[in-house]
Amino acid sequence: MAEAIFRAPKRKRRVYESYEAPLPLWFTQEETVSNEKQHYYAEMINNNIIVRTPESIRALYGKGYFGKGILSRSRPAYNISDPALLAKWKDSNSKHLPVISSKKFQHHIDWARSLLQAQEVEDSCIEKMLEKYTQSVDLSCDGSSKFCDSSQEKNTNFPTSETNDVEKRGETQNGENHPATSLQNKEYNSEGDDPPAKCENIDCEAADREDQVHVHCPRHHDFTTHCGCQNQDATKETQQHNSIQDDKLSSEHEYVLVVEKIKPCSDQPLNDEVTERLVCKRNPFKVFEYLQLSLEEAFFLVYALGCLTIFQDEEPLTIVKLWEVFSAIQPGFKANYMGYHYFRGKGWVPKTGLKYGTDLLLYRKGPPFYHASYSVVVEMVDDSCQGLQQRPFTWQSLAGLVRITTNVSKELMLCYLIKPTNMTEEEMTSPECMKRIKVQEVLVNRWISSRERTDQEEL
Repeated sequence: MAEAIFRAPKRKRRVYESYEAPLPLWFTQEETVSNEKQHYYAEMINNNIIVRTPESIRALYGKGYFGKGILSRSRPAYNISDPALLAKWKDSNSKHLPVISSKKFQHHIDWARSLLQAQEVEDSCIEKMLEKYTQSVDLSCDGSSKFCDSSQEKNTNFPTSETNDVEKRGETQNGENHPATSLQNKEYNSEGDDPPAKCENIDCEAADREDQVHVHCPRHHDFTTHCGCQNQDATKETQQHNSIQDDKLSSEHEYVLVVEKIKPCSDQPLNDEVTERLVCKRNPFKVFEYLQLSLEEAFFLVYALGCLTIFQDEEPLTIVKLWEVFSAIQPGFKANYMGYHYFRGKGWVPKTGLKYGTDLLLYRKGPPFYHASYSVVVEMVDDSCQGLQQRPFTWQSLAGLVRITTNVSKELMLCYLIKPTNMTEEEMTSPECMKRIKVQEVLVNRWISSRERTDQEEL
């Protein structure tokens, strides 16, 4: 067996962001108490771990590159605005509102109609509710908003920071400033109807927020995921903070600028420069991006860092329960997480290697800065290197995997998790079994006879 040669990671040519220090790992109780530790919350929905709040999304992805955006390739950077239209109309968009096409706005109308139909709302009520969203809104310079239709003059002025602290302008999402207002909610609450733009996830978040203050302390309960032993003042501050974040989340994208075509008069020639205009309308269906964590990433944040709490059906899950649930969802979760935990501890940023036929990809610092250096296959064996392999290789499959890994400028690594022969299945039901696991890394490279002969001749 030849000695492995370390190859420096390949840096990406274009880097558009700066490196941020990853989440800290406190080793002693004194360090944990003396340093303020931010805590985050997630939900398990259909066996997926979802983080909703924008602040938690930015922190978890920015400090360690955990998870990916559900509407993006990696960093949660989805923007409702069309980049081409936003650049085209930047001089006319003084209020920095999202700019979308009329076709996309019609899609939002259709989505809102489908959502209301799924709630078994009468068609006449649906059309009445959506009619207000198809009308133009006049946003004057003094901050007031009025519908162009004279029948809608009963609407109040555009809310400002003087009327409500939460209803303020200048909310920022994905690098843009958008006006935030609860005019839609006020209007429909007075009529007794639900606004179509309000999605189901808001109620889930409110329920989670109410339950978060009733969870036991991890030092007082077996493997509980976060501490709820707070005094009343701290609990009230947490509830107020989460309430403000929910209000901000629900008020984003209240108004959008829709690019509509102008119908020319019959006696005027068609002019390409004046065939389109921006029309301000209320957004009937708000689209938000969430952060999706892999099972390994979620468990690492809960178990190793202790900065995440996962809820399922409005109940927090303990560490032992998460270990059991994740193992049932993904049969190879235990081995994959042990490998993930090992390489995270070494300073690598592991990501799923599914697209290259492996378990993990190892990045230096993070995907925005370097290409992945290694494709890792994780296997659990006993002391004699025997065991039921998750991926039994043949010479043909191994050679194919090595060739694929080489073609994408990576190296194939076999990560063997060696467990003691006397370890029982009962011990494997707890993550504490990792303390007895040993790790051996093996690099697999192609042996090319012509290259070997040349090296021998040079020697």
